[in-house]
Amino acid sequence: MSAYEQEYYRAMTNPEVFWAEQASKLDWFQVPKTILSKDENDIERWFADGLMNTSWMALDYHCEQGRGARTAILYDSPVTGNKTSISYQELRDRVAKTAGMLAAQGVVKGDRVVIYMPMIPEAAIAMLACARLGAIHSVVFGGFAPNELAVRIEDAEPKVLMTASCGIEINKVIPYKPLVDRAVMDSRWKPETVLVYQRPECPAELSNERDKDWIQAYQQALPHGCVPVLATDPLYILYTSGTTGKPKGVVRDNGGHAVAMKYSMSAIYNMPQDGVYWAASDVGWVVGHSYIVYAPLIHGCTTVLYEGKPVRTPDPGAFWRVCAEYKVEVLFSAPTAFRAIKKEDPNGALISQYDLSHLHTIFMAGERLDPPTLEWVESKTHKPVVDHWWQTETGWAIAGNPIGVEAMPVKAGSATKAIPGYQVEILNELGEPVAANQQGFVVLKRPLPPSCLPTVWRNHDRFESGYLSQFDGYYVSGDGGYLDEDGYLFIMGRIDDVINVAGHRLSTGEMEEIVGGHPAIAECAVVGVHDELKGQLPLGFVVLKDGVKVDDLELEGELVGKVREEIGAVACFKHALVVERLPKTRSGKILRRTIRQIADGEQYAVPSTIDDPTSLQEIEKVLNKS
Repeated sequence: MSAYEQEYYRAMTNPEVFWAEQASKLDWFQVPKTILSKDENDIERWFADGLMNTSWMALDYHCEQGRGARTAILYDSPVTGNKTSISYQELRDRVAKTAGMLAAQGVVKGDRVVIYMPMIPEAAIAMLACARLGAIHSVVFGGFAPNELAVRIEDAEPKVLMTASCGIEINKVIPYKPLVDRAVMDSRWKPETVLVYQRPECPAELSNERDKDWIQAYQQALPHGCVPVLATDPLYILYTSGTTGKPKGVVRDNGGHAVAMKYSMSAIYNMPQDGVYWAASDVGWVVGHSYIVYAPLIHGCTTVLYEGKPVRTPDPGAFWRVCAEYKVEVLFSAPTAFRAIKKEDPNGALISQYDLSHLHTIFMAGERLDPPTLEWVESKTHKPVVDHWWQTETGWAIAGNPIGVEAMPVKAGSATKAIPGYQVEILNELGEPVAANQQGFVVLKRPLPPSCLPTVWRNHDRFESGYLSQFDGYYVSGDGGYLDEDGYLFIMGRIDDVINVAGHRLSTGEMEEIVGGHPAIAECAVVGVHDELKGQLPLGFVVLKDGVKVDDLELEGELVGKVREEIGAVACFKHALVVERLPKTRSGKILRRTIRQIADGEQYAVPSTIDDPTSLQEIEKVLNKS
């Protein structure tokens, strides 16, 4: 039996012993004796009688162990030209004082604090300060539209809102205070205090009675100790930005989260304690929560906090510059970041300018990693690339290549195998297991491992109906895919991304894989559009690599031929339109649903999460021309 199989079967057959072992690697105030139990909603909970504090585990513990002088955060901001190194001791002291500042505003254990911040150290400090008090933070991506912020304020009911005077997007300064004022005005719930961190690029006017200057309040504050909380007490609420309806407040508990974070740093990322880890994401997303702030600090390594983009800050060599400068060992970002780099530097010329000898692995998640992007990054960097699949709801990877346990052979298009602790199955509409290589619903057998959401904030019925009720004893991920004969998991996209062409269920993800493999194409999206005769037909949108010139009709013919050759005439793939850019969320996910609505001539709302609204107009223009 391989090392992976041993670990996987241990976690599956005796989860309580397995997770008690992982929990023993953390510094608890009261070590849990009850490892797995059920709560009042009959939901499995981990370490219910354990007493702890996440901020203690991430900061104070390391200082107590004599590692206070080690670097905790490397802050790198190409948009402002600032670079800062913060030690564990300095971070602990700043977090303690920020917690004292919040306590002075009346924040106590269980209170909510909304954090609406750019990528500056104060964002991470605010999160850790809430954890220190046992308060529940809810981070909202900085620059989100006021109505989206208002919805989250209304649902979380925060006592305090923490913000900065502005954010910076490449070379554009975005004042945050007017957005916050509008959101608070539109919300039925009003926070008692709005703390504003003044940035010199665009100071804000503090005109409301509730407004307080963060720096002044911080200077007057006294340090605050760590408040003991139960493992099952919430650490944070993170809203999933669905394109329809009210966002869901995913609840993350303290204990299960800390245990999973610690385990993942060793098992999945193979990170040494004294290493440098960089998740090139944003604290507004789950990746930022888990792998910019909590996991690296709980593990005791150095985390990079980067206020910039993969391109245009200043060029597509930005990622490689950061990796070389800080001797980054693990880089983790979304495939869309690497596609942006590939588009602007198709031959990877800038990579050779930097010393990447310390970088041992590149991880990708957040959306499906298409084989052409995987192959480009591997061939240009000569580094192993690990695709792993996870969700806001789980807080860490469900499937991946756990290189800290055993590195397995890579299969392009696959997130490899289930991480120990998860039991991934594929079911059909009737809830029956399907054969190898047959697509179906990707589900997780309960009990879910530590860190997975136990509920939706103040809406448990929505949690049950959205995730647990479709198949008894299973959590439904919402993604479709299959397991091959070796147990490798292939995620083919959201269940909605499976289209029905004349009764044949076809994956748009599979078509994107084929289209994206064309040497002229940087990235693509395939959506199913309405057709009177066949129900749905696939329609492709493609972005060319920089400097590539092709005849659009000739390219379309080549792509149609490729899809026909690899899937067959049954795919009915007949059109591929060239666009300058694809509409995406700020986290890099392509807005396929909105593209489909435009193509079908439906009314659509411009999603609040969109990075560039003009990209939607371009889709409309290209469709009108065609």
